[in-house]
Amino acid sequence: MSAIPKTEHFVINWHYPEPRKALDRFVGPGATRAEILLQFVPTLIITLALIAAAIINEWGWTPVQVIVAGVLMLDMIGGVITNATSAGKRWYHRAGQGFRQHMLFVLIHIAQPTLVVLFFDPGNWAFVAGSYGYLVLASLLILLTPLYLQRPLAGLLLVMGFFLSFYVLPIPQYFEWFLPVFYTKLLSSHLLREEPYRPSSEVQK
Repeated sequence: MSAIPKTEHFVINWHYPEPRKALDRFVGPGATRAEILLQFVPTLIITLALIAAAIINEWGWTPVQVIVAGVLMLDMIGGVITNATSAGKRWYHRAGQGFRQHMLFVLIHIAQPTLVVLFFDPGNWAFVAGSYGYLVLASLLILLTPLYLQRPLAGLLLVMGFFLSFYVLPIPQYFEWFLPVFYTKLLSSHLLREEPYRPSSEVQK
């Protein structure tokens, strides 16, 4: 028996169709129905589970806090999956998407930890500074590292981010999940360039 996985039903295809709608620019043009379902269904289920946990366990969240937490969860979980799909990989790593574009994508994510502090732990700016500072530093290290070393380095930095979250930073109550998902979305799912394996039915133009 061969130890090499069979890949005859899949092709590596960096060519994507022209985006025709706003969703294409989010999930990647040419995303299959399976990719879209994988992105949206689990994300919705997990978000509803968070909201249910807040209500059942009486966390004391106001309706506004429930909405903010739900939006954050949708963004984080959805981002982990979307950026990891092959449709997403070839879109976010297409020609013209280099260091500047990837760092800009990372930098705008200061909004997420800031929202957590503003709505759930006012004054805890150490959380924002520490979590965001580590994100920027780790992203710079990954992007400035040769491509063949980026994946193992990202794995190392991701694990270090977990330890930072578990044992160092002052995490707002009920947001223990936030930084592991936050760092997975950006350091692993988004920044890493990987081959876009596509179903063989997708014809390369």
